[in-house]
Amino acid sequence: MTKGRTATEEAEVVVAAATADRWADVLPIFGGTGTNHCWCQYWRLTSGEYSRTSMIEREEGLHEQTAGDPPPGMLAYVDGEPAGWCGFGPRQEMGRLVRSRTIPKIDDQPVWAVFCFLVRTGYRRRGVGRALLRGVIDEARRRGAPGLEAYPVDTGGRRIQTTAAYVGTVSMFEAAGFRKVADTDSRSDHLPRVVMRLDLRRSRARDTCT
Repeated sequence: MTKGRTATEEAEVVVAAATADRWADVLPIFGGTGTNHCWCQYWRLTSGEYSRTSMIEREEGLHEQTAGDPPPGMLAYVDGEPAGWCGFGPRQEMGRLVRSRTIPKIDDQPVWAVFCFLVRTGYRRRGVGRALLRGVIDEARRRGAPGLEAYPVDTGGRRIQTTAAYVGTVSMFEAAGFRKVADTDSRSDHLPRVVMRLDLRRSRARDTCT
C-alpha cells in the first residue's frame, strides 16, 4: 500500500481509504457511471437536497469528496478486486443526520458517523464488512477523530435482507468495541436501529499506556 494510506487485512481482504486516485475502483462497487444508486449521498445531503439531485450529480459529488479530508469512505479489495465500500464522515456534515427526527443527536461531541456498507455480489459472507469497519476505525484514529458513531440494526440474532443490513448490525459493531448509547425511532426491515459509539480517545490512551 502507498505510504500514509490506512490499510487493514482480513484473510484476503485489504482495506484502503477511498482517495481520488482510487476513483476507478469506486465505480464498479456502485455499479458504474450513471447507475441508479445514491452514490453514498443519501446521508450527506438533506432530504430536500437529495431529492433535487440527479444520479449524475450524486456521482459527481462523491467523486469530488474523494479528494477531501477526510475521504468519504473506505474501499475493500478481495484478491486485488474492488469488493466493498463503507461510507463515513463527521456527523455534523451529514445533512440528513443533522435534521433527522428519528435518529437523535446524543451530544455535541464531533464524532464521525459510519452509515453505510456496500458489498458486491459474489464477495458477501467473506468478512468484507468487518474488515471495512476495522479500516474505518484505523482511519478515524489516524486522523484524530474523537470517536465514531453508528446506527445499526438490532436483529436479535435473526437474519435480515441484505438491503436492510446496509447500515450494519449491532453484533458487528459490538465485536469492534462499540457500545449502545441510545435507542432510535428508525427501523430497517421492521427491526429497531440503535445509536452506538466507540470512544477513540480512550483507545488511544490505552495504546499509550501499553
